[in-house]
Amino acid sequence: MFGIYLKRELGRRKKAALVIAMGLALGIALVITVNSVSAGMNQAQDKVLKSLYGLGTDMTVTKAQSAPKAGSSQGPSFKFGATSSSSSSQSSDRVNTQGGQALASSLVTKVGSQKGVSTAVGALTLNVTKVDGSFTQGKAKSSTTSGSSGSSQQGGPGGSGTSSTGAPQVQGGGANFNVNSYSVAGIDVTNQTLGPLSTSKITTGKTFTTAQTNAKVAIVSKSYAKTKKYKVGSTFKISSTKFTVIGIATPNSSESTIDVYVPLKQAQTLSDSKNKVTTIYVKATDSKQISAVKTTIQKNISGTTVTTSADLASTVSGSLSTASNLATSVGKWLSIAVLIAAFLVAALLTSSAVSRRVREFGTLKALGWPSRRVTRQVVGESMVNGLIGGGLGIALGLLAAYTVTAISPKLTAQLGSTGGGGGQGGGPGGGQGGPGQQATSNTLEIALNAPVSLTTIALAVGLAVTGGLIAGAMGGWRASRMRPADALRSVS
Repeated sequence: MFGIYLKRELGRRKKAALVIAMGLALGIALVITVNSVSAGMNQAQDKVLKSLYGLGTDMTVTKAQSAPKAGSSQGPSFKFGATSSSSSSQSSDRVNTQGGQALASSLVTKVGSQKGVSTAVGALTLNVTKVDGSFTQGKAKSSTTSGSSGSSQQGGPGGSGTSSTGAPQVQGGGANFNVNSYSVAGIDVTNQTLGPLSTSKITTGKTFTTAQTNAKVAIVSKSYAKTKKYKVGSTFKISSTKFTVIGIATPNSSESTIDVYVPLKQAQTLSDSKNKVTTIYVKATDSKQISAVKTTIQKNISGTTVTTSADLASTVSGSLSTASNLATSVGKWLSIAVLIAAFLVAALLTSSAVSRRVREFGTLKALGWPSRRVTRQVVGESMVNGLIGGGLGIALGLLAAYTVTAISPKLTAQLGSTGGGGGQGGGPGGGQGGPGQQATSNTLEIALNAPVSLTTIALAVGLAVTGGLIAGAMGGWRASRMRPADALRSVS
């Protein structure tokens, strides 16, 4: 009886039911769209942060570069040996540590022993500036001038001179040099799950083995290999040390800030930094306790700077940051406001529909229907309207999310400095800007997607049921208060 009556009443009031369902559908669709876009923003920010951190890295430990002493020069310098040949090729490499002041390798073990730390791995980031070219030696030529003088050497006493030889002048010569700057990361080959190389996968060749802790082998990034025309088996030199390329690394997301990867001991030898690292990559045992682990490390290991992914996220600017803030603040509040309005409209329309059914409900009560049965009937109709609205809202939300993913709008993310001793982009172990210097900005372009999770769908269904219950509760309360006498008074 309940189902038959419900079906008949909804069939008689198709327009009213459709209006209520569409109101709920729009609110639910907006919630799905905002949630899916927010999820896409989070994924995009994760991609940006993964260009600085290794996969699974929760935080990094660095030490800010000390201020230079007064009068000391921080600029690059090169020394070439002079030769007597008229044309001589010269070459020199300048290797500097970057990403912060060097830390003792023993700190890696100390950090790894802190409460809440699962794994700690050290890395040494270098910047190599190679200058090569040639000098061309100039030739000294003297010039001859003419004139007269009262006491010329050539004219004798009282005589007059006709010419004199001036100071020699160098003519010709010069220099032609090329400058090539690239980044090198020394990694712990015994644990490659953390650190700079973990952000990339080896697409050609192979990765390091645990036996190559001090081998003269290297992995180069795909972009750098393309620029230098390197392939597996190619060789190159860093400060007269010859390395063999064993693999080509392709970044998992965005462009990597590292060009060359070598075993940690080799990097320490190149930079004369024995038993030193510039960055300690840390993975926590529980991702929910990262803040507590950060506090523990800073308390027990003084003088270090601990940077978490949350700290780096605050340095991301550009259209990605702007859109993320809009989706998080304005978008969510807007969706909540629209959803509340949809619930209220559904409740008011249901209540209005009940008030127009005075004779119907009054007659049913006169026939013996109790108030709870009338209320159940109204709530049942509202629940069906809510589920219809939920189905339409899910369909509209999925369509909107699919449209965003299909268009894939491009967002830019600019990485700034956290001020903690990071390199390029402000991240520890990053690229071109060193501590004590203004970090070189790193702008990445990210394609926005709008993934819809099962949790979002479940949320939409819950909202549809909630909307139906709210509307049914208000309408049922109104219907339960009607008396059979109301139906008789409404008869004209």
